[in-house]
Amino acid sequence: MATRLVQINMKARDDSALGGFWAEALGWEISSEGPGVTNLEPEGFDYPDPVAVCVDLVVSAEPKMVKNRVHVDLATTSAAHQTQVVTRLTDLGATLADVGQGDVPWTVMADPEGNEFCVLDPRPLYRDTGPIAAVVVDCADPRAMANFWDKAMDWTVHEVTDQSAVLRSAKGVGPYLRFVRTPDVKTGWNRVHLDVRPYPGDELAVEAARLRTLGATAVDLSPSEVPWRVLTDPEGNEFCLLTPS
Repeated sequence: MATRLVQINMKARDDSALGGFWAEALGWEISSEGPGVTNLEPEGFDYPDPVAVCVDLVVSAEPKMVKNRVHVDLATTSAAHQTQVVTRLTDLGATLADVGQGDVPWTVMADPEGNEFCVLDPRPLYRDTGPIAAVVVDCADPRAMANFWDKAMDWTVHEVTDQSAVLRSAKGVGPYLRFVRTPDVKTGWNRVHLDVRPYPGDELAVEAARLRTLGATAVDLSPSEVPWRVLTDPEGNEFCLLTPS
């Protein structure tokens, strides 16, 4: 049994407007599975497929108060392309952001609702990832996080150090998942979180129990009735275990 990362979930004051920004930013199609939910995926995409990690935006009245612990890094192919992407995203409503990064070769930005993301300098590692080079998660212990997520998903660990850990789909396609050491302390619910999904034929309850044995903790949402399970990883980051598909 295993899961795979299929999408990130992002809270939004206006899911339609923010979804429009990200659809333009990524060059993806936009749709909606219902009121208050906007779904983004590549054109012609056959969900779920590790070639892309999709984006779901869900309406929420909760204000953004702190730096997100989960963000995306966007890939570029050259210095000129990086400049072009930054300019284009600025025209779409993004702004430059200062999260204490100092003098770095990548550009930190925020979308129209203040969600941080990075436009990376060109790197050979990300030449075949698609527009999203990596989904990045702040953490206290990259080694521990790599250990948990390596067992939780069928993704492959590519690198583990005291400062970061990197995983990618075992098929060698799509974006990377990167855990980066940070001194920031988690406060409140994450506005952006990971959604993972078991494979067809697996049982949701059995997979949830397996994840708990690995170090995940179940989150009680009662009286809410939803078909998925909400858990937290060993550092308290929320993630959703979706129904098998």
